[in-house]
Amino acid sequence: MLPPSLPLQTAPDAPESIIPLLGKSAPELVEWVQQQGQPAYRGQQLHQWLYQQGGRSLSDLSVFPKQWRSEIAEVPVGRSDLHHRVATPDGTVKFLLRLTDRQIIETVGIPSEKRLTVCVSSQVGCPMACDFCATGKGGFVRNLEPHEIIDQVLTVQEDFRQRVSHVVFMGMGEPLLNPDNVLMAVRSLNQDVGIGQRMITISTVGIPGRIRRLADYQLQATLAVSLHASNQQVRQHLVPSARQYPLEALLAECREYVQATGRRISFEYVLLAGVNDRPSHALELAQHLRGFQSHVNLIPYNPISDADYQRPDGRRIQAFLAALKQQHIAASVRQTRGLSADAACGQLRASQFNGVPPLQAALKGVAPVNA
Repeated sequence: MLPPSLPLQTAPDAPESIIPLLGKSAPELVEWVQQQGQPAYRGQQLHQWLYQQGGRSLSDLSVFPKQWRSEIAEVPVGRSDLHHRVATPDGTVKFLLRLTDRQIIETVGIPSEKRLTVCVSSQVGCPMACDFCATGKGGFVRNLEPHEIIDQVLTVQEDFRQRVSHVVFMGMGEPLLNPDNVLMAVRSLNQDVGIGQRMITISTVGIPGRIRRLADYQLQATLAVSLHASNQQVRQHLVPSARQYPLEALLAECREYVQATGRRISFEYVLLAGVNDRPSHALELAQHLRGFQSHVNLIPYNPISDADYQRPDGRRIQAFLAALKQQHIAASVRQTRGLSADAACGQLRASQFNGVPPLQAALKGVAPVNA
C-alpha cells in the first residue's frame, strides 16, 4: 500500500472535469456503483472490465443492465484516442495519443523475447530543456493525470495482445514535477493492472529535495537518475536545471535515498561524442560513484534534427564502459530500440505544443523541498 500523496506543489494539471473511472481501485469502484444504486459485485465487474479487458465506453459493458448502461453512458472511462502509430523493424512501436483537450503525447512499446516494456510519458512536453533531448526542446504544456498515464500501458497491451511486464517513466516529461499523479498511477499499475513494483522504473533528472521525499514511500520500484555528465560544468551545459541543483547536491541526495531504502539506483548517462565520452570522464564518474549501491546505464546518443551532437563510435563506447568496470563500477550499454521511428531515448516529441516557456511554466511556485 502506498502512503498518502506528498504535499508537493506541481506544474499545472488538466482542466477540472468529472474524474474518469480509470485509476480508481476496486474498493473505490465498488463504492461508486453502490452510489448509483447498484449491488457491490458490479464494482468488481467494472474493475475487471477496465483493467483486464481494456474497456473504453460504459455503454459497451454488456453484463450491466441495459437501462443503467444508458444512464451512465456519458461517464468518462479515461481512455485516449490513437492519433498515430508507427512500427520499426526491431518490433518497437511508437504511439501518439490524443487526450481529451486535444494535446498529443507519445508512448512506446518495446518487445523482447520474454518481456514487453512500455516507456510512458508523465507530462505533455517537458520543462527541463535538456540540450540533447527532443522532448525538452519542444516546450511544456501540463502534467498528465493518473488515468492518462495508465491508459498508455493499456493501449500498448491491446495493440501487442500481450500483457505488459515492465513500465519505465522515461517518456515525455519529468516525473518528479508531477509526483502525486505519477505515484497514483504506480499504485494502479501495480494493484489494478497487476505489474510488480520491481518491474516499474521512475526516471528523474533531479528536482531538489524530491528524491529524498520519494524515499519516504519505500517503493520497490527502481529509481533512475539522469546524470549525463561527470562534472558540474558539463552537466549544467547539458541540463539547465543543474545550475540550481549542483551535481554534488544531487549525488548526496541519492546516497540518502540508498541508505533509506536499501535500493540500488540506476544512473543514466547519455554518451555524446567529444563532450562527455572520454576515458577521463569515465574515471571522474567512477570517483563520484565509488562505494555507491548503483548501476550505470550508458546510452549512446540518439540523434535529433535540432541538436548538433554526435553518437560516439563503438570503440569509444566500449572504452568508456571498460574504464568504469576497471574501477569496479557496475555498468552496461543500453541497446538502441526504435531509432527509425524517432522512438528511441531522447527522441520523443509530439506534434502539438502550445509554446509555453519550459522551466517558467513548470517550476512556477515550486520551491525546493527540504528534509
